[in-house]
Formats: sequence, C-alpha cells, structure tokens
Amino acid sequence: MADQIPLYPVRGAAAVASRKRAAYYSAAGPGAERPGRFQLEDESAHLDEMPLMMSEEGFENDESDYHTLPRARILQRKRGLEWFVCGGWKFLCTSCCDWLINICQRKRELKARTVWLGYPEKCEEKHPRNSIKNQKYNVFTFIPGGFVLAVTIVREAVDEFRRFQRDKEVNSQLYSKLTVRGKVQVKSSDIQVGDLIIVEKNQRIPSDMVFLRTSEKAGSCFIRTDQLDGETDWKLKVAVSCTQRLPALGDLFSINAYVYAQKPQLDIHSFEGTFTREDSDPPVHESLSIENTLWASTIVASGTVIGVVIYTGKETRSVMNTSNPKNKVGLLDLELNQLTKALFLALVALSLVMVTLQGFVGPWYRNLFRFLLLFSYIIPISLRVNLDMGKAAYGWMIMRDENIPGTVVRTSTIPEELGRLVYLLTDKTGTLTQNEMIFKRLHLGTVSYGTDTMDEIQSHVMNSYSQMYSQASGNNASSTPPRKAQSSAPKVRKSVSSRVHEAVKAIALCHNVTPVYEARAGVTGETEYAEVDQDFSDENRTYQASSPDEVALVQWTESVGLTLVNRDLTSMQLRTPGGQILTYCVLQMFPFTSESKRMGVIVRDEATAEITFYMKGADVAMSTIVQYNDWLEEECGNMAREGLRTLVVAKRALTEEQYQDFESRYSQAKLSVHDRMLKVAAVVESLEREMELLCLTGVEDQLQADVRPTLEMLRNAGIKIWMLTGDKLETATCIAKSSHLVSRTQDIHTFRPVTSRGEAHLELNAFRRKHDCALVISGDSLEVCLRYYEHELAELACQCPAVVCCRCSPTQKARIVKLLQQRTGKRTCAIGDGGNDVSMIQAADCGIGIEGKEGKQASLAADFSITQFKHIGRLLMVHGRSSYKRSAALGQFVMHRGLIISTMQAVFSSVFYFASVPLYQGFLMVGYATIYTMFPVFSLVLDQDVKPEMAMLYPELYKDLTKGRSLSFKTFLVWVLISIYQGGILMYGALLLFESEFVHVVAISFTALILTELLMVALTVRTWHWLMVVAEFLSLGCYIASLAFLNEYFGIGRVSFGAFLDVAFITTVTFLWKVSAITVVSCLPLYVLKYLKRKLSPPSYSKLTS
Repeated sequence: MADQIPLYPVRGAAAVASRKRAAYYSAAGPGAERPGRFQLEDESAHLDEMPLMMSEEGFENDESDYHTLPRARILQRKRGLEWFVCGGWKFLCTSCCDWLINICQRKRELKARTVWLGYPEKCEEKHPRNSIKNQKYNVFTFIPGGFVLAVTIVREAVDEFRRFQRDKEVNSQLYSKLTVRGKVQVKSSDIQVGDLIIVEKNQRIPSDMVFLRTSEKAGSCFIRTDQLDGETDWKLKVAVSCTQRLPALGDLFSINAYVYAQKPQLDIHSFEGTFTREDSDPPVHESLSIENTLWASTIVASGTVIGVVIYTGKETRSVMNTSNPKNKVGLLDLELNQLTKALFLALVALSLVMVTLQGFVGPWYRNLFRFLLLFSYIIPISLRVNLDMGKAAYGWMIMRDENIPGTVVRTSTIPEELGRLVYLLTDKTGTLTQNEMIFKRLHLGTVSYGTDTMDEIQSHVMNSYSQMYSQASGNNASSTPPRKAQSSAPKVRKSVSSRVHEAVKAIALCHNVTPVYEARAGVTGETEYAEVDQDFSDENRTYQASSPDEVALVQWTESVGLTLVNRDLTSMQLRTPGGQILTYCVLQMFPFTSESKRMGVIVRDEATAEITFYMKGADVAMSTIVQYNDWLEEECGNMAREGLRTLVVAKRALTEEQYQDFESRYSQAKLSVHDRMLKVAAVVESLEREMELLCLTGVEDQLQADVRPTLEMLRNAGIKIWMLTGDKLETATCIAKSSHLVSRTQDIHTFRPVTSRGEAHLELNAFRRKHDCALVISGDSLEVCLRYYEHELAELACQCPAVVCCRCSPTQKARIVKLLQQRTGKRTCAIGDGGNDVSMIQAADCGIGIEGKEGKQASLAADFSITQFKHIGRLLMVHGRSSYKRSAALGQFVMHRGLIISTMQAVFSSVFYFASVPLYQGFLMVGYATIYTMFPVFSLVLDQDVKPEMAMLYPELYKDLTKGRSLSFKTFLVWVLISIYQGGILMYGALLLFESEFVHVVAISFTALILTELLMVALTVRTWHWLMVVAEFLSLGCYIASLAFLNEYFGIGRVSFGAFLDVAFITTVTFLWKVSAITVVSCLPLYVLKYLKRKLSPPSYSKLTS
C-alpha cells in the first residue's frame, strides 16, 4: 500500500507542489477516480470536499514512512552518464563545496568532562578562555566605508568601543582562587576549568561551577538569576554535602576527589553529574543536579560560596543561550534602496543617451565616464546621512515624550517600522496582566470559599488548633492514637472544620517558598542569628519563591492564621494562630518542572512522627493521580472561566517502611548516569497513586492598566493581535475575553488537540467553515499543523480577527513570528516582558520589551523598551506614524534635490553640443547639498500632519500607512516629474534671460535653484515649527553671504579667465526680477496643483484638521 502512495516532504520545491496539485485536479475530472486515499471505506477518510494542500496523499502511514519514502526513491535513480549529465555534476560540485566548508568551519565537538578539584593542569582537553566577548567586529571587518558613511561608521564604532569597555570591565574583575599555598587573586578571564573559586556576597559568579562549600550553617545559599533567566526571585542552591562537611577550607586539597560533568548544553534548568571522593573507604559517590550548580552571570545573594569551575567562556550556559540577533533593516530603508537602484539605472541610461547624441566621437568611453561623474548627483549619497540623523532625532523625541516616561530606544535604525505594523504578537503574563497574584477561591468539593468568606476559614483554622492543643494538654498520651486512626481510616466522614484545616496546612507546607528576614539595626543580617532569638517578627519578613503563585498561596495561609516563619533545606516551621511553633522535617523535595506540571514534598511532623506526601499541580497532571471524584474537572473549568489560575492540592500518608523503601530506590535512581531523569520520574510516580484530594485553589492575575482601551485602539488601527502564552488553554481564553482581545459578541473556535495528520486535516476543514471567529490553539496542535499543513494554517489564521496560542514554548513563539513574516510579507511586532519572550522579540521586525516583574531580560533584548503595555498605543499611533511619514518625505525630497540639479546639468550639456563640462564649480556643488539646503530639508523631521491627540483619537489614520502610499513608485515618479519640470525651467529660463552677458547664467540659475528648493520645502511642510522658519532664513542668509564673499565661484569656466561675478550686478533690479521670474514659473504651478488637490480629493488627515 505504502509504495503506491505518492508522498513528498512538506517543504519540497514549488515544482513538486504544483505537480501534486495538477495530479489531483486532473484526476478529479468528471468520472475520474481520485487517487489514493479517497477510495478507502472508512467514514473519517471521506474528508471535506474542499481539499487542503496534499489532502490526496495517504496520511494513514506513520510518520517514519512519511520521511523515509522519498529517500528510498532517490536511491533507485539511475546512476551513470545520464545521471551525471542531467545534474549529477551539480550534485558532486555542491557536495565537494559543502565538504570544504565543513572542514574550514568545523566546530569543536562538545564532550562530557572529568574535573579534578584544584588541578586545572590535569584536564586532558583544552578548554576555552573564561573571557566574555560581545563585540561584533574585529580589525579586518571594521574597514571604513568612505566619508559619506562616516555617520553610520562613527556610531557603530562608538557602540563597539562601549561594548569593548564593558567586556574589559567584566573580564578584569578580580576573584579569590584557592590554591595549595592559600588564596590568590585572579582575573575573571584567567579562570580555568578545575580552579576552586571563592565568590563573596553580591558578587557575580564568573563561570559555571559546582557548589562545594558555603559559609552559611545550613549548607545552602540563595542566588539571584535575573540576568540569566529573567526571573527576579531568588533561587536556593545546595552545597555538595561531602565537601560541606569538611572541617576547614584547606581540607579541599587534602582529599582526592573529582566531578564528572555532562557536556556543555543550552538548558539552564537541568544538569547531570556525579561527585566522587576516591580516598575514603568505600569511595563516596554523590549525584549532582541543578541545585548543586552555580551558573555564570548569576549573583550570590547570601553568604560566601566556594565552587569548582566546570565550564568557562563560550561553554557557559549564559553565553550558549545568547543568540546573535539579526541586524534589523526597516521596510522604508529597503524601499529607498529599490528607488536608489532605479536612480542608478537612470544615471547610466542618461549618460549613454548623451554619448549617443554626441555620436560616439573620439574616445567615447572617456566621455561616458565624464557624464557619469557629472550626473552622479542623481544618486542621493547624502540620503543615508540624512536618514540616520533623522532616526536619531525620532529616537530622541520618543525618549523625551512625557506621556510615555521610561521609554528607551535601543535600536535607533528602525523607528519607522513602528508606523507599518500589521501583526502584534503579545505575551500574556506580565504583559497584558500584572504578574501580581491574589488568592481568590478555595474549593473543597462540597463547599467553596471566596474573598468575602475568608474569615470563616480563619475561624475553622483557629478552632482546630485550639481543640488540638486542649486535647494535647488534657491527656498527651491518649491524643496521639485517635489521630493515627483517623489517617489510616479515610472512610470516616470528616467535619468541614478538619477538612479546611487539612487543606490550609497542605498549602502552607507544599511549596518552595523561603521567608527572608531583612537585617535590622543592631542585629546581624544573617538569618541564623535571627533564628536563635526565635524573633520571627512579621513586619520585616518577605517571601522568596520561583513563582508569584506560590508566594500568593503562602501569604494567604498567613492571612488565615497559619504562618510560614522559617525554612531551610531540612526543615520548615509554621506558627499557629495561638502562637505555637510547629516544626516539620523536610525529607524529600520534588521541584516543579514544565514537563511534570506539579511539585511535591515529603515531610515528617516532629510532634507526631507522621510522614505525609503533599503534592500540588495543574489539573491536567493531578486528575489522574487523585482518587476518583465527580467535581474536580467541572470546578476547574468554572474557575478558569473566571480567569483564575487553578492548582489542585492532594496528600498521601506514608508509613516509615513505605518511606524507607522509596528513599533507597530514589537515591539509587539519582546516581545513575544514563537516563537519570526517566528513572527518577519513574520512582516518584510509584508514590503518586490514589492520593487524597484536599482542595482546589484559584489565584487571580490582574490585568495591566488600560489594557482594554489600548487593545481596542490597536484593533481600530488595523493591527491584528495574536496572544502567545505558555499558560493553559482555559486561562488564556479567559484573559483574551476579559482584556477584550476577543470581543464579547465574537465566536471562539477552540482547535481540538490533534496528534496525527488525519486529525489535523479534519480539524482544519471544520475551522474553514467558521467565519469571523477567533482561534484558540495549543502549542502541540500547532506543531502538528505546521508540520503537514503550514500554508493552510497560516492562510486561515491570518483571516481571524484574533488568535490565541497557549502552551507555547519560546522557540514556538519565534517560529510563529517567522511564519507570519514568510507567509504574509507584512511587518510584525512582538511584545513581552520575560526571558522566555526574547527569541520572539528578536525574530520580529520590531521588538518591544516591558520592564516587568520577571526582570529586564526582555527589555534589554528589545529594540524599544517601555514600562507599561498601554504606552504601546502612543508609541505606534503618534511616534511610529510620524516617523514613517517624515522619513518618507525626507527621503523623497533628498532624491528630488539631486535630480533637479542633474536635470539642469543635462539641459546645459544639451544646449552646448553635449559637451561634458560641469555647470557649477566644486564648491557650489558641495554647498548645495550642505549649508544652502541641508537645514530646511532636514527640518522636515519636525513636520506633522495631525496633532498627537488627533492621532490617538482616530487610530484609523494609522491604517492608511500599512498600504505604504507615503513612499511608493507612484509618489517617486511624481517627484521625478517635478524635478525634470523645475530643472528644465530653471536652466532654460536662465539661458533665455542672460542677454549678452553669458557670464551671469551661473549666478541667475543657481540663485533661482536655491530659492526654488527653499520654497519646495515650504510647500511640503504641513505644520510649521519655529525651527523650520529659522532653518529657511539661516540657509538664505548663508547663501546671500556667500554671493558676496565667494564671487569667483559664480563665473563660468576656470577662475583664471577672470570671469568673476560682479557684486554690483547682484544688487541690480535686472538680476532680482530675472531670478524672481524663473522661481515663480518653477514653483507657482505646483502650489496651484497642491491647492486644487486638497480641495478636490483631500487626504484623510485634512478632514480632521479642518
């Protein structure tokens, strides 16, 4: 069966695709049988009549067939002479070239390593230097590109020098290195694999290390990772127990030990390694995981740490995760490049015409080059400089805008992109929402508590603890057995009070939160000293955790009376409403991962010696783990529809024997080098069975300020908004509704989870029948659709008013951006606030970062950084729109400036028998493009067609820009015609009016030219700014002054002929009326035309200003 089905890889050549379509439609004629799969009897195989691309091929083959069949067919091709002639030679050549390139560019293979403590020289391999290099160029790549590009080059050079200085500063930081002879100071860039490095509190960790010792008594420390993963919370790290137990620091050299570390890789959230001490009997083996590592670029937040270096330089996690961002070029720059190419062709054509009209006499090629030089002003060389200065001005205006304080322009080359956006891809958490969690709902199955009934929970908790202590004080011996009996016999129906108490206790114990006490005057800042006094005062306690959800839960348990007062690696202490301290021993900790979607903890109550396994996680992960119930799924759906983030909490009581059995299997799995993750997960899963469901919690993430009006404004501006989030489907849908990303009246099509090609085909056909509805799709389904039906999915999704992609990984976010760019050719903008949004921000044509709760990583990687989501409205509607319109006007005016003088030169040469003689001397030509016209032309960057308030009030004005009508071949041709008309009038007019003194033609024509340019700027301006008036008069003043002082340049031919400009002639009425007449004839018709156009077909903005 499989051999007869014509299958092609989905990203084959276009020819293959057209061949398939042709085969399909020719087979689908009247009476013809459809090929392949449509003959199957199976009901689901009769897919919708409207075919999707490749629907004729059999997708009942598994995916391995799908990829191997084309290869099998290639192998059957004929080899030999026929093959060689028909393209085999090309294949051989490309293979040879690829092989040579691979040889030249071969990267060093990354390998796992064994690192001896304190002996870098024992390393068999050579490792990279531990220096940081953020520079983009070296000496050879930074060769200057000529005077005109000096502006760009100087800017790049300054940026590069600053990067060099920053790198030098980081690389020359001093650290203490532990050697046999004691401590020595060493530069960061001289650190080697195997060195023992001491890092003090608030110091940057210089390279990737395994954590050996700390000054903290608990054997653990906190580190800040906001520069690595964008998260602002502190992470708890644990020292290797074997080295932490050593009596003194110097004993690290008296033991014979090494660390086995996996090969360097990208993932900052995982690490596998082992620590081995050989000189003890038996040898000590300890498994190492992510909690034993200190990655480079993180900061030590507590105590002093000692670590052994395992990765340096470009093998560190932070450097491996730094992608080289692409150099972004704006659409306007690309369009101007196209027009410049057209101008270059015009230059060559005009020069050829001149030589042809000369009749190719004498050395014609020499004349050709002379004409190319004479008309070279057609190419607007100053365009690049003007635009670069304009972009710098727009950036300065954006950063000076008081309505969007804190906005930073990091990429000054693309401000015009903000005015051309069609797609906005936004993150959810921290971007549309505040990433500030508030506990809203506790559900126990039969009873639900909201914000207004929290006081009931408080009284239940107080009651249960007061009863417990009255029992304990009344008869301490008899109080324990009933509680044990209760836990071993869950059939007994518990009272609401005890169920509430159990739920609150579980939430207070099952987390990764650590209370941190700020240092007070007179008390040492370390936590240990505070513990001795048992002084857990509430006012100076803050909570640190890896997610704001967890902090919200612990803060809520504090509000109902059960307070977390202390936490270290092995124990946790809770304070009851009555003030007693309950101590729990932490036996095991299972941290949250994005794969497992749950976290767990095994604790032993010090008072009763009961061992309990608590677990909390997402409903999808927990529903299969907890005992059968009839309410969980329904209530999770209800809470998600309210926009709450849900967590399911469960527990399981363990006997001492059960726990000991588990611990031996767990520690064995943790030591294995191969498939460690899978083995550990399997052991933990043996505990996750038939757990008792305690409660369901709901936490709300509040929307950012003014999100709704901002999204509505963007929609009215014709921008399509896609929300890409890692959150679950229900929460994402709910936020999409509450933020009005999807309007209340709009239908939502939730794309069913699909895993195979057939399912994807059926689901896409179901979606095709829907009209004007928002799409909600999960990352997994998206991946399947992109693999088989990329073109169709893009086509259908682009027609939706809004799209929500949930459960998206960072790479999927970037892939969606690239898909939109390739399929639509429209400009995309990505906005986010966390480290997981960086790849999306860098892939988009324009990236905007928000400085949020998750750190600064996104805002540092972005092209524009803002402080609140609502600022994007003004950034696009006002600054983006005006930047694009100003640059379009500026670019075309600079081109016009070159074309008009080239036209005059062409007319001059034509009149004088096509002689290749320059009309104006060198200084006049330089002055023309600089002091005489530069200021008025550049003042166009201050022009605006409507006031900022109007642009914000009528976002529909922005929609016009996406069509690109401000700068197109049509507007360009209009400017070319204007230039030819004006150049012709100016030159012919001057030649007609020069009478007998031919010597005055230069003065008359050049003066008329300067006046015409100044009047044309005035004609182009839509709103006058006082600086524009200053620029006009300044330029005019400069010109009049130069007429008096540089009179020798206004003669014809060489200065030595004595044909100087007579100052007396400039002041005569004759000169003035001739110049005025020529200028009026060149400009008046254009003013009349502009007036008529505004009366007959006014632009959309003029309707608002009138």
